[in-house]
Amino acid sequence: MAADARKFVECLSGALRQAAAIAVALEGRVANRPKTGESTAVKAALTLADTASQEALLVPLFEMFPEVEVEAEEDTPTVSLFSRGGDAKVVIDPIDGTLRSYLGGDGPYGVMAGLAVDGRYEGALVALPRERRFFEAVRGGGARMAHEDAPWEAALLSREGRGVIVSHEMPKPVVSKLIELGYEPSNGSGGAIAVAPLVPGFCGGLRLAKGPLGVSIRGRIGVLIAAEAGALLRGDGGAPFPDSVDVASRALLVARDAEVMRDLEVALGEAGSRG
Repeated sequence: MAADARKFVECLSGALRQAAAIAVALEGRVANRPKTGESTAVKAALTLADTASQEALLVPLFEMFPEVEVEAEEDTPTVSLFSRGGDAKVVIDPIDGTLRSYLGGDGPYGVMAGLAVDGRYEGALVALPRERRFFEAVRGGGARMAHEDAPWEAALLSREGRGVIVSHEMPKPVVSKLIELGYEPSNGSGGAIAVAPLVPGFCGGLRLAKGPLGVSIRGRIGVLIAAEAGALLRGDGGAPFPDSVDVASRALLVARDAEVMRDLEVALGEAGSRG
C-alpha cells in the first residue's frame, strides 16, 4: 500500500496548504455554530472555516480516490460521494481544536488528513496554520516538512527549546511537574501535540484523553509523522503507542529524545499519584 499512500500524500499536499490558508483567512471573522446532539461544547464547536477547509481537502481527494471510505469531522456535501466500507479509510479533521485553539486562540490548531489501511495509518498530513508549518509522511518513506511557501524538506526534530505542548485541561499536578523539571508547557490541539518535537522551540508533547476510547482516530494522524521523523512515542504505562487505530490508549507522549521522554513519564505519573 506504500505506493498508494505516497499518491495520497501527493494528492493532498497542495490542498493542505489551501485548507490552512482558508482557516487563517477566516480566523477571527467567524462565529461558533454549534452542532446539535454532541455531548460537550468541544465536540459541538463548528465554524464556516471547518466546512470550507474540509471541502478544500475532499474535492481533490474525490477526483483521485473516489473508492475510499471517508471519515470526516463535518457533514459537508462531498462526503456522501465516497464509497462505504472497504479496507482503506481517509480520516479528515479540517480544524482540530475548533473551540479552544481556533476560536479561543489557546495554542496551535491543526488541519489534518490521514490514510488508514487495515486499521493502520499509512499516509498522513498535518498543518499548523497559525505557525505556517506543514508536515507529511508515508510509512517507511520518512517525513517531510515545510515552512510558509518554502519547498518541502526532510523533517527534523527540534534540537533547541524546552517547550511541551499539552492537552487542554491537563491536570495541574502534571503541568506543575513539567515546570519543576525545567520545561515550558503550553496548550494546543491534539494534532499539534502529535508533531510537537518538529516545531521549533518544542521538545515534546503530552496528551491525556478522556473517555474509554482514549486518543481518537483523528488525534492519531500526526503520530505517523512524528515516528517517521525519529521522535519517541509512548502510550499508557510507558507502552509503545499502538499502531492500530482500534487499540485504545488514554495517553500520548511524544519526545525528541530519551531524556525528554523520561521527564514526560515522570510528569504524567503525577496525574495518578495525586488523582
